[in-house]
Amino acid sequence: QVRLTESGGGAVQAGGSLRLECAASGYADREYCMAWFRQSPGKERAKVAAKSSKGRIEYSGAVEGRATVSLDSAKTTLTLQLNNLKSEDTAVYYCALSRNHCYSSPEMYVYWGQGTQVTVSS
Repeated sequence: QVRLTESGGGAVQAGGSLRLECAASGYADREYCMAWFRQSPGKERAKVAAKSSKGRIEYSGAVEGRATVSLDSAKTTLTLQLNNLKSEDTAVYYCALSRNHCYSSPEMYVYWGQGTQVTVSS
């Protein structure tokens, strides 16, 4: 089975930074997209950032300018550096993997991590 393991979540103060990592194991194909989604209470799950094996990078408007995503293809590991954290960033962050494109809809991702809580305090 394909397994996505997330790390780096936790509690931080507003204005601080964090780095989330997602390591995928068991995925043999070289073509894929890995993405970070987040979901806060009462809101829909939304894509935060993504990068494909072909090099395409996407950021949501909510984190543009504060986020940097990188993909280590050799390790199949996606890293999200998020700076200047805001209270609105509080959410459960999920790592996801699709077999090809960086789809915007979470329904298009076939593999998911367990999720990691990020809590930003004012």
